[in-house]
Amino acid sequence: MNKIRLRRSINDFPLLAGCHPVLARVYAARGIASADELDYRLERLLHYRSLANIEVAAALVATLLMQQQRLLIIGDFDSDGATSSALAVGALRSFGAKQVDYLVPNRFEYGYGLTPEIVAVALATKQPDLIITVDNGIASHEGVAAAKKAGLKVIITDHHLPGASLPAADAIVNPQLTVDTFPSKHLAGVGVIFYVMLAVRQALRARQWFNDSDQREPTMLQFLDLVALGTVADLVPLDHNNRLLVHQGLQWIKAGKARPGIYALLKLAKRDVTKLNASDLGYSVAPRLNAAGRLADMSLGVACLLTNAHNEAHETALKLSQLNIERRTIEEGMQREAFAALDNVIAKKPLGKGICLFDVQWHQGIIGLLAARITEHWYRPSIVFAPSQQGDEIKGSARSIPGVNIREVLAVIAMREPPLIIRFGGHAMAAGLVLRRNDFTRFATLFQLVLENQLDDALLQKKCYTDGELQQADFCLHLADILRYQAGPWGQGFPEPLFEGRFSLLTQRLVGNKHLKMTLGLVDTGQQIEAIAFNVSLRHWPNHRVEQVIATYRLDINDYQGRRQLQLLIDTLEIA
Repeated sequence: MNKIRLRRSINDFPLLAGCHPVLARVYAARGIASADELDYRLERLLHYRSLANIEVAAALVATLLMQQQRLLIIGDFDSDGATSSALAVGALRSFGAKQVDYLVPNRFEYGYGLTPEIVAVALATKQPDLIITVDNGIASHEGVAAAKKAGLKVIITDHHLPGASLPAADAIVNPQLTVDTFPSKHLAGVGVIFYVMLAVRQALRARQWFNDSDQREPTMLQFLDLVALGTVADLVPLDHNNRLLVHQGLQWIKAGKARPGIYALLKLAKRDVTKLNASDLGYSVAPRLNAAGRLADMSLGVACLLTNAHNEAHETALKLSQLNIERRTIEEGMQREAFAALDNVIAKKPLGKGICLFDVQWHQGIIGLLAARITEHWYRPSIVFAPSQQGDEIKGSARSIPGVNIREVLAVIAMREPPLIIRFGGHAMAAGLVLRRNDFTRFATLFQLVLENQLDDALLQKKCYTDGELQQADFCLHLADILRYQAGPWGQGFPEPLFEGRFSLLTQRLVGNKHLKMTLGLVDTGQQIEAIAFNVSLRHWPNHRVEQVIATYRLDINDYQGRRQLQLLIDTLEIA
């Protein structure tokens, strides 16, 4: 699908002290009005007090910890859930808890969240006094009821959107609650539990726990590597508070102070720790961690993040990397099948405003990735289903486009035909749901009808926002270094700078059978620059008849065998 190129609109921008003019322009286009918004010192971190219910939750945790009762963390099976689980367990142990454990529901057996089934497993195997959910629980009415019936205390920490009613937990900490006044609504699950643990430490400090026991008061800085990883991996918008958390976590990792598991994953991904940026966490570490939850058991990922033994970290990271290779193979096969099916549909009739697919052979751990690929390619809200292990149920994973709140779409369907969706939850851009297999056709029809009524055609035109053109002097290693290693951190809601321009196409060749390696020339001066476009359409490239192209690109550095060379990472490429 072709993209409409739009330049990010800025009128005038301040030349921030010591800031390269191009970077100042980029920051202004992202709404930065002063240097204060780029101040990522820890003193600027928002305080936990404005998070609703956090001091109630902290007081309960502190009381049970001081009594050395059994504390159990119930996590989620993605990177945010894994980092949240590791942070909660690690922090509680560092506070002196001697009976703290974790349990990550296997998605194939128990599904998402604190279900009655996982409560039964917890009672049988862990015998907890308190359950703390991380990155889940806001929709777990039945699970919380089961835990309370068994006499357990329950604290929910989550960041997903709440429904019309809340579970009857002892405390719920979630910045999305309507009563919550916390200024940053975009905390990841790992950010929420980080704040909760800050409050727990303060509650213990106020009760003289660290003075009266042999337990030394720990620094919470040691958990910022987990916060950075989980925040980037979960694709939450990087507002100032989240950027601060990610920045500080990256500094902790680059300083050599992070946990062995993260270093082991970075080493297997062949990433230079000293030049680490947020995208390295998102594209290299998170997929390896996620592979455990997609194909096996995320307990493996949590174990990798918790161990202090370098040998164990390496062995666990190696298993995760092997799972990730397997995940890629399965995903590529499912993508070929899905794209072929959609090509057949398009050959007969235009696509509707949404895409809904189900295949009995598809892997339920991969459907979220496939839905994301479909949404990216066809630019429509997409839901992909696969068989569940629970009788005649099928599980769906949904992804959306800007302007379409996919959770609200599901809520409308659930309201129109209450028996149709067994359960659902999620964000504006991503959600999950469960149906009966026989209801798939009816659901797909209703999904299209709701979108036809609610979705304006203009939203289906993919837009590519750029930061304009660069001058000849800007094509240099100095600016590439600034943008890649000093600025940012870039990510969701605070995108990496993307530029546009017309170039002469001097040479082109395929590398790795699917990546286009090029030499481009500046039209006015002839200056030659190396460039690469990943995963190009082989139906269109290479094309040796083309003399000039219009490209959108990022400035990058090709660092090979000690030689550093400017390189353009091509996002879109079209014939001029």
